[in-house]
Amino acid sequence: MSADVVLPGDISNLGVGFDPLADSAGADEGNAGEDAVHIRVQQRNGRKSLTTVQGLKEKYDYNKVLKALKKEFCCNGTVVEDPELGKVIQLQGDQRKNVSDFLLGQKLVKKDQIKIHGF
Repeated sequence: MSADVVLPGDISNLGVGFDPLADSAGADEGNAGEDAVHIRVQQRNGRKSLTTVQGLKEKYDYNKVLKALKKEFCCNGTVVEDPELGKVIQLQGDQRKNVSDFLLGQKLVKKDQIKIHGF
């Protein structure tokens, strides 16, 4: 038999494949995991949701950024200090797209640094 022929029971060609659940920060060498700004939405009760922004640089005043976001999107929000994640901005409602556009428009982050998560 030739090496090119693959029999139905032969699984030796599978090898190490792509893992869709692996962390993408390790695959992208140009962008370190700490530099990414993560924008997530969390479902609360019913139709209510919460948008969290994590990973902004410490040099920015989180309260000033929060004040600008609240004024721009007409929503309430707060800055939460998390022992593992550091400072996290929380906003009422699904503001993922709005926050992304705001951060890009104010040149606080670059487009390749933003990671949007959620449903």
